[in-house]
Amino acid sequence: MAYRIERVVLRQIRMPLVHFFETSFGRTYERVIVLVEVQSEGISGWGEVTAGEHPFYNEEWTASIWPLLRDYVAPRVIAQPIESADEVFDRTAGIRGHFMARGGVEAAIWDLEARRAGVSLARHIGGGSRYDKDPRTEIPCGVSIGIQDSIGQLLTKIETELAAGYQRIKIKIKPGWDIDVVREVRKTFPSIRLMADANSAYTLADADRLRRLDEFHLMMIEQPLAHDDIIDHAKLQAQLQTPLCLDESIRTPRHAEQAIEMRACGIVNIKLGRVGGFRQARGIHDICQANGIPVWCGGMLESGIGRAHNIALSTLPNFVLPGDVSASKRYWERDIVHPAIEVSTHGTISVPDGPGFGFDIDVDFLRSVTVREETIA
Repeated sequence: MAYRIERVVLRQIRMPLVHFFETSFGRTYERVIVLVEVQSEGISGWGEVTAGEHPFYNEEWTASIWPLLRDYVAPRVIAQPIESADEVFDRTAGIRGHFMARGGVEAAIWDLEARRAGVSLARHIGGGSRYDKDPRTEIPCGVSIGIQDSIGQLLTKIETELAAGYQRIKIKIKPGWDIDVVREVRKTFPSIRLMADANSAYTLADADRLRRLDEFHLMMIEQPLAHDDIIDHAKLQAQLQTPLCLDESIRTPRHAEQAIEMRACGIVNIKLGRVGGFRQARGIHDICQANGIPVWCGGMLESGIGRAHNIALSTLPNFVLPGDVSASKRYWERDIVHPAIEVSTHGTISVPDGPGFGFDIDVDFLRSVTVREETIA
């Protein structure tokens, strides 16, 4: 049954990280995040725009999000009744790119629709009707550990995360923090599931150096080359034993098809914001599943709202590798959802079965960290 989005509420929040997070892009100490609340007939759905504070991961950044949402995205979802959240991506298709902004609104509408139907978001985005099986009741979890001040500090953090039960360790690498670092990690932890994420820090000229990582039996090397490249990744993959995982390069289902056709990767990381929301994410998931390419869910230092969406996404059947969905306490002293998202001692997160994404908004704390708010009606 069709319904209308009556208003869209934008909130910008600011929250300090428990510990800095460093990649080849730089070091982050706090997150400035734009949240989206969509309202219809007294029910709210919530989404998160996963853009960073700077335009380094992709072209979007926090300061660019607000006018785009207010002036272009929100009017397109308010203008006409909605039959299904599945149509929201097309509603905003006239806006070129800006998938994170568009995806934040789309995710909020999926959450709203699940709450209207009284079902979990995990079931609403797939469940039995789409994949002929019920959603999982728990998902496997790994952690992403940024570049540290020393190898010793990195080893200590890995030991802490393994003791907490996480099933896979991802470490960030860049030129000068790669071969020797991975060697020490593998020497200290010879049997763990280990992967390296380069965030586009290398070029094809570094193929010989990247080939040296083969000796460490990594699960994958994630996005070693340019953020928009598929061709050079195919050339590099042909020279490596270790599977490449594409992240930034895969923004659409067609990109996934091209990468698979060219044998540019053996694994794909699906990030909800990067691909523009659940409809696009399902399309990439389905293409990879049909071609025997496993996928996993990447993270963008989300608050509990974005993390809850990632939990739902990770229940789809081809998410067979532990993702970056981890406990709230790894990032925040206090999260904006409650109960806080927790990981079991065997490295899994339980999937909520309540309506929508299954967590409550901590309204008082959300209000205390909100630095900007605007309603579009």
